Amino acid sequence: MDSVSEYYSATQLRADRWSALREASASICREGNARKVTSLKSRISDLFDGLAFIEPYWAFPGMAAFDHMRRQFSHGNYEELSFTVHRVTRALTTGAYRRRSIPLERDSTDDDEHNDEAMLSPEARAMTRPYFEVLIVDNVNDQQERWLKSNVARMRRPEDQFNYEAVVVPSLEDALIAVLFNHNIQAIVVRPGLVLKSRNDNEILAKYLNSSRDPIETDAMRPEDYGPQLCRLIARVRPELDAYLVTERSVEDIAGLDLGICRRVFYNQEDFMELHLNILRGVAARNKTPFFTALVEYSKQPTGVFHAMPISRGKSISRSHWIQDMGAFYGPNIFLAETSATSGGLDSLLEPQGPIKEAQELASRAFGSKQTFFATNGTSTCNKIVVQALVRPGDIVLVDRDCHKSHHYGMVLAGAEVVYLDSYPLNEYSMYGAVPLNEIKHQLLALKAAGKLDRVRMLLLTNCTFDGLVYNVERVMEECLAIKKDLVFLWDEAWFAFARFSPTYRRRTGMRTANDLRKRLRTDGHRAAYEAQQAELKNASDEELIETRLIAPPDARIRVYATQSTHKTLTSLRQGSMIHVNDQDFKGEVEQSFHEAYMTHTSTSPNYQIIASLDVGRRQVELEGFEFVQRQIEAAMSMRKAISSHPLLQKYFKVLTAGDMIPEQYRQSGVTSYFDNEQGWTDMWDCWEHDDFVLDATRVTLAVGGTGWDGDTFKNQVLMDKYGIQINKTSRNTVLFMTNIGTTRSSVAYLIEVLVEIANELDELLDDASKMERLSFDRRVKNLTENYPPLPDFSRFHDAFRPDNVTPEGDIRTAYYLSYDEKNCDYLELDGSLKEAMDSGREVVSASFIIPYPPGFPILVPGQVISQEILAFMRALDVNEIHGYRADLGLRVFTPESLDALPKAKKLKTAAE
Repeated sequence: MDSVSEYYSATQLRADRWSALREASASICREGNARKVTSLKSRISDLFDGLAFIEPYWAFPGMAAFDHMRRQFSHGNYEELSFTVHRVTRALTTGAYRRRSIPLERDSTDDDEHNDEAMLSPEARAMTRPYFEVLIVDNVNDQQERWLKSNVARMRRPEDQFNYEAVVVPSLEDALIAVLFNHNIQAIVVRPGLVLKSRNDNEILAKYLNSSRDPIETDAMRPEDYGPQLCRLIARVRPELDAYLVTERSVEDIAGLDLGICRRVFYNQEDFMELHLNILRGVAARNKTPFFTALVEYSKQPTGVFHAMPISRGKSISRSHWIQDMGAFYGPNIFLAETSATSGGLDSLLEPQGPIKEAQELASRAFGSKQTFFATNGTSTCNKIVVQALVRPGDIVLVDRDCHKSHHYGMVLAGAEVVYLDSYPLNEYSMYGAVPLNEIKHQLLALKAAGKLDRVRMLLLTNCTFDGLVYNVERVMEECLAIKKDLVFLWDEAWFAFARFSPTYRRRTGMRTANDLRKRLRTDGHRAAYEAQQAELKNASDEELIETRLIAPPDARIRVYATQSTHKTLTSLRQGSMIHVNDQDFKGEVEQSFHEAYMTHTSTSPNYQIIASLDVGRRQVELEGFEFVQRQIEAAMSMRKAISSHPLLQKYFKVLTAGDMIPEQYRQSGVTSYFDNEQGWTDMWDCWEHDDFVLDATRVTLAVGGTGWDGDTFKNQVLMDKYGIQINKTSRNTVLFMTNIGTTRSSVAYLIEVLVEIANELDELLDDASKMERLSFDRRVKNLTENYPPLPDFSRFHDAFRPDNVTPEGDIRTAYYLSYDEKNCDYLELDGSLKEAMDSGREVVSASFIIPYPPGFPILVPGQVISQEILAFMRALDVNEIHGYRADLGLRVFTPESLDALPKAKKLKTAAE
């Protein structure tokens, strides 16, 4: 039997063990060789033992059925065992148990072949009642457990919106394991009889417990505190769930307690119907989709359209002789729901009062924000809305230099003075990492020393980065607030919307951290720690402050914004995005300016289909986000393991690990890789808890330099053109595979097959190559893996766009608009006039954003001095796409006369003289 250490998750382990049990039980029925029968019996016994510690946490097939199968095996009824295991495994694989009862007897009239869930149409699946499981936590014997389950089952009614089954576990630890194992659980009933410790003792159970217990201790609790504590613990790991506490304690004792996710308290009574109705109501609250439902209802209404949009109701298509194919392709519903009306049960995105307003409030609950706003034209627009709402002309903003281009343009629109922050470089792979905290603190302290801290408005960082690097959000925010206590944080989480629904990932999101800090800063313990540190650091130098883990003042203002491309990582139509707000000063200071910025950038004709998809996407993640994100991580981990452990693939490819992408000084845990061929899987929890940066496992960067192809060629000419595999990002010698909640194990298997085929073809090609062909291949590989151009840092803004020479902020808006007048600009060729001008000592200043793809962010912005390092990097670039650069003319730069004419330039020149 496979070792537990070979599996990243219990759900994957469970699925594989049931499949193995089906195969072994079928084989033993056919096998005539006594020695092989003995071997199969040993394997089946081991598989049953391996499943025995997982199955108590799932309602199907249930422990009664599981024990029945074990008895079939022990009595030698192998034919019956094979039939039962086959039916269970099939039901688990297809999800049939969610929609109907699965009889396990051979003489049953139920026929697998005629009840195949895969054969159901989407319409038929949509008509079935959704299924979930309820976890009951109580230390009861078998007879009492049967009584509990039967009472729960008796409450079901034909008119119920949902169908559910109960799972009973005895202890607090078992309950934590259950909600981490079992993605079907949607509600927890905590009864007075629960105990603390689990009777199970297993390696994978211990791993799950370790990942769920911190930071709340349980060992010193009284038994009467177990129930409330469990509600708090589950709120940490799966906050979307509902809990119901049955207690014998008085109302007064319970009233002052933090009950986490508890929706209602029942006082020592067995009112199963009331509990049943509350469970259904709680799940219905998450299942609700106010705008999608309103749009569906609107599409059913007969209407006469005397408004815009001839395509509304499909009239312009149905009457056409030439575009009927469009109607046939999309079907009628999309056109029936296409309208510009804001009445008739619909709503206005610009001034929502009805179902859009309610949908945004539900999204706010789901993502842990105080306010959430929908956007229908992508996170690029979300970023500009937030920046324009918060930043005034002359405000200083700290921005990571390799952020998305929308932030740079947002700085132009807002008139910000920008301090660009340099990320650490990964020269070997031609990509940047993330901005070290010491760099951020250094810039803040320099601005403080210059008397400019009052003008510092915002810190803007990308989390996670395109390549999957994730900040320690809590540490960044707390240490920055220790220097400026009202700093605004904008976290660009375009690629990180899914993180909210993973217990491991959630802790490094902006909204979770904002909520945690708001609570912690109010505690007496935090105030004492802050005062003690202030006494220690009374006369500390900037160098000491940079090296010290700073504590935020208790009166710091928590002001956090997160922009998310919902369509990139969750279910939404393209350009569906959200802005999440957790700002203590939003109501008093920002709300009106935010409204104006939202009006500025939001279309008066937003796409209702996008809004509806955001609403439905939110429903999905509240009900099954945990499951889908868990499977996404599993798929990525399987990919990492398969490539890293395949001898042939290792010749030409390498999966980049945390050790490759994060320097050692930022990995305090010492973790270098999530998977090791010798040790198996590494527990991610420790590094996600402590390290300055961690690697998002769902983004798999593959070094392809060993193939002799650069990243762009490998992406387009090999993966896409030959095999139909789509990827997004490349660097000079890497390609990035991004898993998402739609990635399946089959798609991962296909990718591995393709990589093996490519490696085999390379083997054959090199085996038949001439000496010159082999030399050419080796040179290409060496060029891609050894001869890489060093990545340049941001140089500086020219003095004409800086207020002084003390701190580095620059007026990017003035530079941007200065280039609108052609007489202020000139074009210089990289290998000709530009090099000559720089060699002569002239400061050459970019008049445009220069964005090569890859890496896909500006290496030059308007007003930036072109350094020799940047020139060398541009000359070494071997990419086909460089936005802002004209190969026929060269690089657009400012003329010396245009710079000298600027007032700031004259002032600084006089001061220097």
